[in-house]
Amino acid sequence: MKPAFALCAVWLGCATAAPAAAQDFPVTIEHAFGETTVPDRPERVATVAWANHEVPLALGVVPVGFARANFGDDDGDGVLPWVAERLTELGADTPVLFDEGDGIDFEAVAATRPDIILAAYSGLSQSDYDILSRIAPVIAYTDAPWSTGWREMIRLNAAGLGLGAEGDALVAEIEAEISDVAARNPEIAGKTAMFVTHLDIRDLSVIRFYSANDPRVRFLEDLGLGLPQAVREATEPGRYAGEISAEKIDAFEDVDIVVTYGGPALLERVQDNLLTSRMKTVERGAVVLLGNDPVGTAANPTPLSIPYVLKDYVARLADAARKAE
Repeated sequence: MKPAFALCAVWLGCATAAPAAAQDFPVTIEHAFGETTVPDRPERVATVAWANHEVPLALGVVPVGFARANFGDDDGDGVLPWVAERLTELGADTPVLFDEGDGIDFEAVAATRPDIILAAYSGLSQSDYDILSRIAPVIAYTDAPWSTGWREMIRLNAAGLGLGAEGDALVAEIEAEISDVAARNPEIAGKTAMFVTHLDIRDLSVIRFYSANDPRVRFLEDLGLGLPQAVREATEPGRYAGEISAEKIDAFEDVDIVVTYGGPALLERVQDNLLTSRMKTVERGAVVLLGNDPVGTAANPTPLSIPYVLKDYVARLADAARKAE
């Protein structure tokens, strides 16, 4: 099942388009930098940062430009596979891709002449927001940088497009698919999991991990996994990560599953290390290793990536859960 792909905005000229939800303009949206007013229904949509373009695409709107993928792009074309698939379904060419390797390319964004800029999931600074706002109305995050969950990303960006009802429907459809796949993998129910940001194979003295403010961890909760105590304690407003010295590895005694980025060599190094090898999850091999591939990319959930890799990701978690028993 693919989320809301039957929806197709009327201004795209799709023969089977459903009418856009009735929503009066101007629309005003509150966020971390104040509020943004969108005066009219936007026709030219640009997005910056990670995955914001997937919201209009899922709702049938092709952006005039979005950020080039810098992780998980197997073929190097700057477009992740689920985005390429959606563009094909919409019969659209790849739009302008903004190179954000050194930050937002403001000139490239301006050159697309957008009516709105979507950035609900992003790390915008006040300066970034101010510059972008001179180009077009900006939809920013509501709380802290890089902490917007996939539901809020959809709802904020969809509201700016005048597609609030469609955004809610998309959220409901994705939630139903998540529930269905989780129910088919009962091994993970009741287990706890933590998402380690990265393990430095050369220095395992510190364990760094995401807090419950990070979308990766919220996605684990969506799937029915619980939060270990260390993760709960690291979850404070505005904080999306924490760290603990490996000398205090016993703090992870209640962790059943570890998810992290890396390969078999990393796991061997962790299992051989005097400190990290004491963690029961490591001893049992209940570790999900993610690479620079679609599953690794989609562990940070987005509207189009969730249905694309959900079954594969949950299968890996279920395998780790069986090892944890």
